[in-house]
Amino acid sequence: MNEAVSQAVVPKTLTEQTCFNIRESLSGRRRGPRVMLAFAGPAVVASIAYMDPGNFATNIQAGSGYGYALLWVVAAANVVAMLFQSLSAKLGLVTGRNLAELCRESWPAPWVVAMWLTSEIAAMATDLAEFVGGAIGVSLLLHLPMMVSMLVTGAVTYALLQFERKGFRPLELFIAGLVGVIGLSYMAELWIAPVQWPMVLRHTFMPSAPDRNALTISVGIVGATVMPHVLFLHSGLMQSRVTPRNERERSQLLAFSNIEVVVALGFAGLINMAMVIMASSAFHETHPEIASIETAWHTLTPLLGSAAAGLFLVALVASGISSSVVGTIAGQIIMQGFVGFRIPVWVRRLVTMVPAFVVVASGADATRALVWSQVVISIALPVPMSALVWFTSRTALMGRYRNSPLTIVAAVSGTVAVLLLNLILLLQIAGVSGLI
Repeated sequence: MNEAVSQAVVPKTLTEQTCFNIRESLSGRRRGPRVMLAFAGPAVVASIAYMDPGNFATNIQAGSGYGYALLWVVAAANVVAMLFQSLSAKLGLVTGRNLAELCRESWPAPWVVAMWLTSEIAAMATDLAEFVGGAIGVSLLLHLPMMVSMLVTGAVTYALLQFERKGFRPLELFIAGLVGVIGLSYMAELWIAPVQWPMVLRHTFMPSAPDRNALTISVGIVGATVMPHVLFLHSGLMQSRVTPRNERERSQLLAFSNIEVVVALGFAGLINMAMVIMASSAFHETHPEIASIETAWHTLTPLLGSAAAGLFLVALVASGISSSVVGTIAGQIIMQGFVGFRIPVWVRRLVTMVPAFVVVASGADATRALVWSQVVISIALPVPMSALVWFTSRTALMGRYRNSPLTIVAAVSGTVAVLLLNLILLLQIAGVSGLI
């Protein structure tokens, strides 16, 4: 009877086919790699936040200034990211609500308004970094004035957002494709660059801090890794897919989600490490002062050739456009969760573009604006991290899926560590680093 029912249902769209494959797998009627791939998507979309132009900037500074010495920071930050993204996914899957909705339902109205405003500002600051980074890449790749490249980037990201109308799967696949472009670009970069692999292996697992400025860059790497908007996003993406019909299915979905988080964010971590390795191999010995995306591109051509410089820009454009699309979706989830309504996607895209145009039109340095946006994100970070740990540790909300004592210790430790590092960064930027 079940086979007859399943054969009678003919999926018409990619999203329907994905849901169908997930149901077939959960029921035990189908197996195989193709069916298993249906579970992948949310963590892949979330992972793009860990490869955005902000990561390009901090990783270039780390590699050019300190060689391979800070690779361990990238690896450690990625482990923290895996933990918190898995908690966000679990929250959406178990409760059927996203992090913003739970905040609205659980806390007093003044708190909710304050949290919403803080999260909105963080989402706009994130989008500033992603949008400006993508526009820098388009400008350098197509030799366009910065303002024109921003218009092009805005039009492209808006066009990509239209995929969401056809369900979640087309957008997931497109984002996965752009993640693949970034990964392939950096694989080719590492093939071109003269990498010292024994040193890479050593510094990935051996912590070191060459000097005080290395601490600042390390803080920047960690502070840019756990992003506020993507913690809201992942819980929202999980609730918009397949709803489990019983505890067995919920447990299966959670297991697949955890596997996807490890794979997707592991891939993102490898790309971030590749950024540091490439910058180290290309710049550390001869140009350790390089700190901006534009300078890195201009310097790559004489050092490693035009192919390396071109691949760098292709990866940057793919990163900026995809992360800007994801940032806009995250902003919608935040707004709908906290205040209960949506605005048209073109309005949100336009509003989040305005700060970037103001920054560039004022003559401010685009890369510097990108770095300052990370400061705003750092200030907002305590909101989603603390809320996520709180909600996923409550038995009344999570039941049998409540965080284990070990997970609670790890999550609280990670939260405190990230917050302390962000505090150090803010104090140093404020010019009072002598107090630390």
